[in-house]
Amino acid sequence: MLYKTLGQTDIQISTICLGSMTWGQQNTETDGFAQMDYALAQGVNFFDTAELYSIPPGGPTYGSTETIIGNWFKSRKNRDKVFLASKIAGPGEGWIPHIRGGLSKYDHRYIPEALNASLKRLQTDYIDLYQLHWPERETNFFGRLGYVAREDHFTPVLETLQALADQVKAGKIRHIGLSNETPWGLMSFLNLAEQHGLPRIVTVQNPYSLLNRSYEIGLAEISWREQCGLLAYSPMGFGVLSGKYVGDKHPPGARISRWPNYSRYMNPQAQAATEAYVTLARSHSLDPAQMALAYVNTRPFLTSTIIGATSMDQLRNNIASINLNLSEEVIAGIEAIHTQQPNPAP
Repeated sequence: MLYKTLGQTDIQISTICLGSMTWGQQNTETDGFAQMDYALAQGVNFFDTAELYSIPPGGPTYGSTETIIGNWFKSRKNRDKVFLASKIAGPGEGWIPHIRGGLSKYDHRYIPEALNASLKRLQTDYIDLYQLHWPERETNFFGRLGYVAREDHFTPVLETLQALADQVKAGKIRHIGLSNETPWGLMSFLNLAEQHGLPRIVTVQNPYSLLNRSYEIGLAEISWREQCGLLAYSPMGFGVLSGKYVGDKHPPGARISRWPNYSRYMNPQAQAATEAYVTLARSHSLDPAQMALAYVNTRPFLTSTIIGATSMDQLRNNIASINLNLSEEVIAGIEAIHTQQPNPAP
């Protein structure tokens, strides 16, 4: 395993992070235990979850993934071996009414409420990295394009930082991060933290893959210059870049087969780009999934690549991507495809 430094700290976290959002629906607790056991044995010391999980979100499965991780900690008695990240859900009145009525805010009321509930499910006294799952304000995230300026009311960034700082002082959070964030949002948090002596953002968890390199526009430079690295989620585009859906295939049990509305990476342009990437990988005798992950693993603005798997075979293959070095010829091929089909799944 390879390791990267977390922000401006001296903490070393694995370049591969174990994602967990399928545990509780696509995967059982037994599956989750097996994945965590294997990942830790391979040197993966970084696990990521969220109060929202498992996915798709719903009342009956809310918090189920955190519960599975908490049961694993209790069973294995190894909390100190894992750098654990979780997230507080933002507002979502129309699609997550089961989480604080869909009216969650990043303020002095809701941050402690959500955090304490997560700590209870996780059976731990602290979370190493606590992240805001998506911006409270109206902006571009979850594939939204074309920012439209409108009046909105969101918790001031300074108030959010102060609420998080209270939990850092209490020892319940060690570091803070953002997710699905924009350049304006990240710089606002960084500048206000510096001005007021508040905890500094150490990571940004955003989508990044061969099908979506929009992070490179604006955010990548901030990550590099401010030492606030990317945690790349969906590095395989919901599994699309493995090639398993090429040719209009719908493997039984696969996420998009079960939930066709997860179509962000299945538009015609994304499918055409995927076919090209899969062809490129196979022409060089590479596994398409490993090629896709290896590209992400080696970006200079990256802190860790979040992988997810529904089977142990997938997990083994994904973790093994850390050992793959892409040749200059393969990199050139990737860039050529990207030029022809830039960011087909933003």
